[in-house]
Amino acid sequence: MDKDHPKVKFGKTGVLIINLGTPDSTSWWDIRKYLREFLSDRRVIEINPIIWQLILNLFILTFRPSKTAHAYKQIWRKETNESPLLFFTKKQCDGLNKKIGNDKVIVDFAMRYGNPSIKYKLKVLKDKGCENIIILPLYPQYAAATTATVCDEVYRSLMKMRWQPSLQIIPHYESEPLYVEALINSIEKKIEEINWKPDLIISSYHGIPKSYFNKGDPYHCYCHKTTRLMKEKFNKIEIQTTFQSRFGPQEWLTPYTDKTLESLPKKGIKNLLVICPGFASDCVETLEEINIQGRESFLENGGTNFDLIPCLNDNLDHIKLFEKLVSKYL
Repeated sequence: MDKDHPKVKFGKTGVLIINLGTPDSTSWWDIRKYLREFLSDRRVIEINPIIWQLILNLFILTFRPSKTAHAYKQIWRKETNESPLLFFTKKQCDGLNKKIGNDKVIVDFAMRYGNPSIKYKLKVLKDKGCENIIILPLYPQYAAATTATVCDEVYRSLMKMRWQPSLQIIPHYESEPLYVEALINSIEKKIEEINWKPDLIISSYHGIPKSYFNKGDPYHCYCHKTTRLMKEKFNKIEIQTTFQSRFGPQEWLTPYTDKTLESLPKKGIKNLLVICPGFASDCVETLEEINIQGRESFLENGGTNFDLIPCLNDNLDHIKLFEKLVSKYL
């Protein structure tokens, strides 16, 4: 070999788990930077880009960062100075690394929006000698605005690489038995912890605009499939599907979680558990939107008991699921 040839590492496989993302801090500017990246994604906002950029820059990025910063401050992990989503994604990465990591397999994580970026972590893995890269998007139910946009960013990053690794992307896993089993285990664990009997369990998923569903996005079906599979395994308490986190004036998937929480006490549902199967890690949508805002709304409207079932986070059965999803591609 030519002595002047640059040294190239090779022979390894990289496993990159990818979550949604998080601001670097709760400061107005960091929140604004994060929202700008997230809300500029054409998969997330499917309207005329010129009109949307005017709305985004003149209005949303002027007023929304303060509201979003307030939400993050409520749930920010002060002991580690990071968001819960980042904290749990790191723990998931560590847990999976203990299961499958070795001299030939490197496990790492990235965020679709914010840091560490997909582009940066793909380069890190490539520089460590990863000739094969396996991508695990942490979205159980496929949607164009989640799984597909991870794929978009991975492909964009590879387009700029002179020597590309081989690539495999793990698909959605909404009906994977280990996933459903892990959800049921989390329900049963919570019921053992509380001293009251739930009248109902709400299974709340992040919503998407109804127009996306009408265009053929399968997300709605995958969410209902997960709930159906949970019902088949756990029939002690009724489970009802709802959709949260709607944004803007257009119609989103229904029924809406917030409206459901307001109305349930009037229907005699006084004791409520909520689970959020679409989120791999607890985050602002689960800890602030559901466990703070949702709890307050339910109790103020006549509810008696309310509790949130934590996301699967770094539970052992969640890591076991990741191991199975990844191992078939190793």
